[in-house]
Amino acid sequence: MVTARHTRTAAPAFAALALVLTLAGCGGGDGDAKAPATTAPPTTATATPAPATSSADPEATEKKAVLAAYGSMWAEQMKAYGKADAKGTALEKYASLDALGQFRIDLARMKQAGTIGTGKLGHAPTVTMLDMTGKLPKATIEDCLDLSGWKAVRVKTGEPIPLPSNQPRRYIATATAEKWPQGWMVVTYAPEGARTC
Repeated sequence: MVTARHTRTAAPAFAALALVLTLAGCGGGDGDAKAPATTAPPTTATATPAPATSSADPEATEKKAVLAAYGSMWAEQMKAYGKADAKGTALEKYASLDALGQFRIDLARMKQAGTIGTGKLGHAPTVTMLDMTGKLPKATIEDCLDLSGWKAVRVKTGEPIPLPSNQPRRYIATATAEKWPQGWMVVTYAPEGARTC
């Protein structure tokens, strides 16, 4: 499994959500969009509801639990990106190991660059693998991220930062989750900027 730490397809840092947010300190973007400075609205995420599960699927309940944990992690991640800080969020309740470490790195880069994320970031997660046979049950989640309603802004001026021209607006991210005693935890999160959806 490729972790977010090794994914460099779309950008030098976190090749997805934090990409634009960290570019502010590097003069990133193509400069096409010039909007007046505004106060950044709070960040929100739009999730496509999970499809109804069939009672014929013996793993339906676990898949639903995996998606619930992933959705909660996602919501907390967006709260953190909306202020470039995980304080006051419950991110640690749903993400751990490599995923949490990468989110913390991204937040530190955003804070240093003076950027936050705003708008609506769409996504549509599905469980593509579930293994309940091991000592530690595991799942893989594939998500189609949609950047069309997402933007980054400079905190001091409220100035929007355009996405780089080579950044796909819709692409795949893959996460892995493990079932710990307290429930499902996202342990890796890897945006794959080259895989569009």
